[in-house]
Amino acid sequence: MAQSKRKQPEQQAPPVQKLRIRYAKRGRARFTSHRDFGRAFERALRRAQIPMAYSSGFNPHPRVSFANAAPTGAATEAEYLEIGLAERCDPERVREALDAALPPGLDVLTVVEAAGRGLADRLTGSRWRIVWPEAAPESLDRAVAAFLATDEVMVERLTKNGIRSFDARAAVIELGVRPEGLELLTQHLVPLVRPDDVVQGLGIVTPELVVPAGILFTRLEQGELEGSVIGDPLAT
Repeated sequence: MAQSKRKQPEQQAPPVQKLRIRYAKRGRARFTSHRDFGRAFERALRRAQIPMAYSSGFNPHPRVSFANAAPTGAATEAEYLEIGLAERCDPERVREALDAALPPGLDVLTVVEAAGRGLADRLTGSRWRIVWPEAAPESLDRAVAAFLATDEVMVERLTKNGIRSFDARAAVIELGVRPEGLELLTQHLVPLVRPDDVVQGLGIVTPELVVPAGILFTRLEQGELEGSVIGDPLAT
């Protein structure tokens, strides 16, 4: 007896509109992992009754594309994603509905219609604020000077594939001491250098630097890096 062919999945219609979203993670919400945020965002889409387009295949899912999420524990004012809709919607109404549907601390700041190059191509640099839990130590100035004067600073990070070593210095465009800590400008390389990697590198080049627990990392900007300026990735 011939085996019956498996039924092919229904092909979904392509999105009729794509929206790009800037959101923030503030306060305790900074401890929300990327996976947990994705779940919370999909629940918010349902609560807000956003008419989502879906992918084709045996397990269709809403068309949501995340771009370069900040590490868990970092606050951020500049996270981005893109959604595909099955119906055209007013971007500002989508922003209001999603912001109301998300938990406190996960805030939708801007929603615009997608235009031009892909969103990921526009995210090539980030500006970070690194705040020490107490007054920044005097040795921080020496550590920054030593770090910037070094051609290569190898650091280690635990990944799902084990310990990985990479150069944290190559990604740093600017690094300056502020009363509360540091301001950091990085370009997005592969692997992506995070602010905690830079702090680790400071401790390597200046062993007397005491790196305390409880440092707060906040991404202030993310976008297209041109020199030392970060362009708005949502600009048309």
